[in-house]
Amino acid sequence: MAKETEQKNMTERSPVVVVMGHIDHGKSTLLDYIRKTNVVDKEAGGITQHISAYEVQHKNEAGIMKRITFLDTPGHEAFSKMRERGATAADIAILVVSAEDSVKQQTLEAWNTIVSSKTPFMVAINKIDKPGANVEKTKMDLAEKGIYLEGYGGDIPFAEISAKVGTGVPELLDTILLVAELAELKGNEKAPGEGVVIEAHRDPKRGISANLIIKNGTVESGMFILSNEALATTRLFENFQGEPIKHATFSSPIRITGFDALPEVGATFQAYDSKKEAEKARETFIENKKKQVANKNNTNGREIKTIPLIIKADVSGTLEAIEKEVAKLAQETIAFKVITSGVGAIGEADLKLAGGDKDAIIVGFNTKLDNGARDLNEMLHVRVETFEIIYKMIDWLKEEIEAKRPRQNVEEATGTAKIQKLFSKTKERQIVGGKVFVGKLVAGAQVKILRRDFEIGRGKIIELQQGKVRAKEVEEGLEFGMQMESKTELAPGDMIESFITVEK
Repeated sequence: MAKETEQKNMTERSPVVVVMGHIDHGKSTLLDYIRKTNVVDKEAGGITQHISAYEVQHKNEAGIMKRITFLDTPGHEAFSKMRERGATAADIAILVVSAEDSVKQQTLEAWNTIVSSKTPFMVAINKIDKPGANVEKTKMDLAEKGIYLEGYGGDIPFAEISAKVGTGVPELLDTILLVAELAELKGNEKAPGEGVVIEAHRDPKRGISANLIIKNGTVESGMFILSNEALATTRLFENFQGEPIKHATFSSPIRITGFDALPEVGATFQAYDSKKEAEKARETFIENKKKQVANKNNTNGREIKTIPLIIKADVSGTLEAIEKEVAKLAQETIAFKVITSGVGAIGEADLKLAGGDKDAIIVGFNTKLDNGARDLNEMLHVRVETFEIIYKMIDWLKEEIEAKRPRQNVEEATGTAKIQKLFSKTKERQIVGGKVFVGKLVAGAQVKILRRDFEIGRGKIIELQQGKVRAKEVEEGLEFGMQMESKTELAPGDMIESFITVEK
């Protein structure tokens, strides 16, 4: 019944848009133009943008006025952090590409970020007013990198614009609203507000404030906002223009001041009607965090390996110095665990303590095994090493920790190529043509097959040809013919990535 009520209360939600791309391709100019021409000016003397997001008003193709929220954080550092935490700030992304400079490395990095976040996106080809602009070349360059626009082998919407003078910007906003319509964005206005932290600040006068995007529900004056461990009331509650407000609903950017801790950028937040509810939720979060720490004596899911170590030295001052140096040798997956240390000769008790663990090591500085210990060790075979210079002891321990460090197999890319033609296919073998973009391809190498940046299969290079002559390898920038063994059928536009497996 609760779900039915919730569905009944769902209404259309305006889109939240992030603009990404190369630093010099006009992101800021575009955002500035949209803000200056589409934000309703409520104050004499123009708008002062107070927070890193704002709402604009734009009539859609049917003449209905619609809202769009733009995130205006430079480079949008929060975007990747939100992805890491499973939160989504933006509903739509715009990839800005200069018609003058075309596709750059940063363009591709932004595109990969957008695609991996599974955010619907469109392309804005900017600077079309520049003398050196070449829109057609830019479209072809995008296609060559696997970004297929509408009419150029794909279905990615695009707009040709000049952010400086505003040419094409209304059409860009129309396209955003069309993409939003296809995404069927919905929200429940009656639910308590929830969303994402996009910025957080500590001000000496006002205290801690955070800029938030509401993704669902409503935030009312008198509510309590919780983001992980950071709690605030909505007593100081502002809209994106810095004006005090009492109410805000989904897709709106707001600023809340008075948090008792600095919220994390990219973390989610939840509004509660009472302080008691919010504090209970905070206690639950803290308890869960403690459990995670307790259950995670590891790195990336791997347990930390410890090497039992006994240290003996001639004087206590030297012993303390050695212990500090040993502590510095700890790595993410392995560390020494000093089970005992002391001043004097290495005795039978030390050997018996170490004898229960085959990895245990005893080191001595300016000290020796006593006679009884030497005799006992002929039976126990404990690793014992003595030194007269500290740095030589530490260097030896470094070598030991490296030798015992847990290994894992890691795949390292050696070359990337694009498939341009498919000549023939028989069962699990295909003959294709392509071009190497990065590194080199080597006959016999294992490869990953990527389609639009996602791995769809694997294969093996059986034979390479260059200029119809068999080749052992093909270098970067050169075209090739290739016979490949794979269960996955290749298609023009696919990328292949050759790799080697190394132990690390």
